[in-house]
Amino acid sequence: MGTLFIVGTPIGNLKDITQRALEVIKSADAILAEDKRVTIKLLNLLNLGRKELWTLNEHNVLRQIPRILRELRKGKMVALVSDAGMPVISDPGHQLVAACWREAIPVQVIPGPSAVTAALAASGFSGSRFVFEGFMPRGRSRRKLLRSLKDERRTIVFYESPQRIKETLKDVLEIMGNREIFVAREMTKLHEEYIRGRVSEVLQRLGDEVKGEITVVISNEGTP
Repeated sequence: MGTLFIVGTPIGNLKDITQRALEVIKSADAILAEDKRVTIKLLNLLNLGRKELWTLNEHNVLRQIPRILRELRKGKMVALVSDAGMPVISDPGHQLVAACWREAIPVQVIPGPSAVTAALAASGFSGSRFVFEGFMPRGRSRRKLLRSLKDERRTIVFYESPQRIKETLKDVLEIMGNREIFVAREMTKLHEEYIRGRVSEVLQRLGDEVKGEITVVISNEGTP
């Protein structure tokens, strides 16, 4: 019987990869990649050589599970990675992990970087209790979600695209009030940026053309 390894990879800085992650990726018989192009680039940068890559994304995960389970039953060691950070967290793959547990196939996790916990730690807001909402939906669905979170007592963390961050923060200001927030952009990368303040202040400090991957943390202390 093989093993499914859930392997965390860097969210931007290659130096953040762990020794265990390197060892597992190097010894794996196959790697499940969200996007083969991204994973090939990572393998090349880390000098890990060519590996057998299988695509596993939101579009094909249910079709791929039977094939992956067959290979695991044959004794193959399979590593699940995402484009960046911890697999399964706001990424495809939980169905595969659940299937492995049902089939009594061993599962091991190789912890690694996560934008969620990194942003929360850097924010200075309470990390004792928090809720992660993944990627914010668009339009009316986003406003509906924010209304449901208005009285949330835990710190709130979510991802947003650079194209919609200002629109989302305007909705936060209108629905949740001018509370303290923290915006982390391009964490661990060359152009890393942190902005902390009231929603209105952060909106003013954001540039005209926001770029990069963004994580938002909303304080649980409410409005002033």
